[in-house]
Amino acid sequence: MSTPEHITLIGFSGTGKTEVAKRLAALLGWEAIDSDDLIEQRSGGRTPAEVIAEEGEFRFRAIEAVILSELASRQRLVVACGGGAPVNETSRRSMVEAGLAVWLDAHFEETEARDGNDSKGRERPLRSPRIFDQRAALYRTTADYTVLTDTLTPEDVAKVILAWYRLVGEGAYNRPGRIEQLLRVPSVMPAALDTPHATAIIRTASGDYPAYVDWGGLERLGEYVKRATGARRAFVISDDNVLGIWGETALSSLREAGIDAASLALEPGDGSKSIENAGRAYDWLASLRAERRDAIVALGGGMVDDFAGFIAGTYMRGMPVVQAPTSLLAMVDASIGGKTAINHVGVKNIVGLFYQPRAVVADVATLKTLPRRALVEGLGEVIKHALIRDPELLELLEVRLDDLLALEPELTTQVIARNVQIKGEVVSEDERETGGVREILNYGHTLGHAFEAAGGYESLLHGEAVAAGMMAAAEIGRRVGVTPPELVERQRKLIERAGLPLRPPPGLDRERILAALSLDKKVVAGGQRWVLLEGVGRPVVRADVPSSVVEAVLDDLLSP
Repeated sequence: MSTPEHITLIGFSGTGKTEVAKRLAALLGWEAIDSDDLIEQRSGGRTPAEVIAEEGEFRFRAIEAVILSELASRQRLVVACGGGAPVNETSRRSMVEAGLAVWLDAHFEETEARDGNDSKGRERPLRSPRIFDQRAALYRTTADYTVLTDTLTPEDVAKVILAWYRLVGEGAYNRPGRIEQLLRVPSVMPAALDTPHATAIIRTASGDYPAYVDWGGLERLGEYVKRATGARRAFVISDDNVLGIWGETALSSLREAGIDAASLALEPGDGSKSIENAGRAYDWLASLRAERRDAIVALGGGMVDDFAGFIAGTYMRGMPVVQAPTSLLAMVDASIGGKTAINHVGVKNIVGLFYQPRAVVADVATLKTLPRRALVEGLGEVIKHALIRDPELLELLEVRLDDLLALEPELTTQVIARNVQIKGEVVSEDERETGGVREILNYGHTLGHAFEAAGGYESLLHGEAVAAGMMAAAEIGRRVGVTPPELVERQRKLIERAGLPLRPPPGLDRERILAALSLDKKVVAGGQRWVLLEGVGRPVVRADVPSSVVEAVLDDLLSP
């Protein structure tokens, strides 16, 4: 197949797409078109910024998608498209099917300087380092070729693209699997224009949803719920403690957004995740004549997240749910991933389903009212995420742990946002825990769950059990030659500084721990699967760990 005579230039505003398109088209003897010019023509002379302000991002992207689709049928054409065009799937498909896509990359500071000299004087409403970084992942995925333009003139960039096009353009266009590869968006999408303040867009087979992490987010809950669900009524499920502190803020925000709101409070504690309370919630929804188009809002910690998600997934065969976590553990773990469940016949989370929320709204300010032990508990999952996925996050925790424990707003928001992204990335790749990458989230959970069960779910909080379980996994990894001793020590120091346990509490019965371990969900064909660390960000799953090693490590942990 010959190479189409069609090149689309993508990149952030200020990378010179319009000028490069003109020069490249002149070198090729083709025509150059700026898609923003066509948008202005079809919008009565209004700029893209004016269209967004007056009609919203959805309408703007629809106009842009139609224009790019029409241009895709034309040959001998260089198209300079808007910086956010690849966010729209229809636009992205038009680009990569029409011909070759080239990303004009530049450092943010350089684009700032160039935009200040924009000859057309267009307003750039979406210009910030955060959006710049988020867009980069999408540009990288969509492009056949990338040119770093910082030190190059538009003429230089055009010549570089021309040389690449003539030398390898045909091979690049015809490479096997090209279309599928370029349309495979990042598992956690950068926030689109219609999701302001969103940390990420979580992508799953069941649907995509935004996660908002900010300080004071509950004051905007109504706006987020309306955008995510379109609901006119919302049913808030919470517990007595959280509803008493944050209920008025949440309910007022919903009502200010034009959403009628009612609330149901459970007793605090995991015991409220019961069949009896599920029946009570169903009766409550029925008495208020809840409809499938209404929304459920889960306002609380992990128990509320699990319970409200379960109710939403089962009542009327599914109602939209928005998770509004108020504990650190729920923000970084329970609210992301769609796991919902209730307890039954004394077994924790035995009845449940995977049911993804429409949005997650994590108001970091709610952590101010969290008891100290509950705050520290959440650090167990935060440290786990850093160990399995992010060396830079681990270093940040080591340097600024005291500031994090003091809930310094900017740092705490940054750390939680990164944890949401990590959990979202993993969940997006393996939504239903089918033995894929999501298994790495079980680091520390194998023995951690056994410690919880052996203590009757009373002696340890979940994050505390995970911390002790991570120390067990690290020592197992060291003894089988997987985990470096220096990493074991590094992990130990951080867990200890955080105020988390390094071992299970005294008095846990060894045989009960081993019995719980044998019933663990990670047992496959009779063999226990262990997540171990070869290094920071380098987890491996091993099914060949001798039981003698596990028992020896357990004995050491249980010894006085």
